[in-house]
Amino acid sequence: MSMLTPPGMGGKYRITGDTYPRMRPRRRHGRILAAVAASVAVLGLIGWGTLQLIDVFTGGAKKDSASRTKAACAAQASPSATAAALPRPAQITVNVFNATPRSGLAKETADELKKRGFKIGEVGNATKKYDKKVKGTGLLLGPASSLKTSLPVLATQLSSAEQQADAARKGTDVDLIIGSGFKALTKKADADKALATLAEPRPTPTAGKKKGC
Repeated sequence: MSMLTPPGMGGKYRITGDTYPRMRPRRRHGRILAAVAASVAVLGLIGWGTLQLIDVFTGGAKKDSASRTKAACAAQASPSATAAALPRPAQITVNVFNATPRSGLAKETADELKKRGFKIGEVGNATKKYDKKVKGTGLLLGPASSLKTSLPVLATQLSSAEQQADAARKGTDVDLIIGSGFKALTKKADADKALATLAEPRPTPTAGKKKGC
């Protein structure tokens, strides 16, 4: 028995030789892997939290900006209020006055306007203020509100006529005062086309199309 063999030990526990074997400590692979996994998880949570904070502080502004952009684009493409407010010929009462030396012109013109769907009010000669003083084909006259409502509709029937508003005038009737240059109303086919175009919804005019629309 070797001197290195402890008393009472033998068999498979018998140690031979003149040195003790070195007892290596257990490798801690399991602990190292667990620590690495925990670190990765912590870093992932920190990154996710950072992204959430960034979204909180900037996400609202981006959504708000997108909403404003959509609203602006919608407004840019919406029909104009003027087109939507235009009355139909049947809703417009027209007074026809003759400011020329040619007799019967007011009645002929009034009859044709009636055929085209307009209501006819007074028919006769123009007052001294306008008699033989309207040099063009005609003068369309009405209250201030008619400049964007009734007068543009009536103008489709005599496209070369001048449109004029009288601020002191009351009511909704408009006048067609026939001038010395008058020959006839605009051809019905052309007048109907102009009327259809006028009634079509139009985009609201803008300085330019906004980015993102």
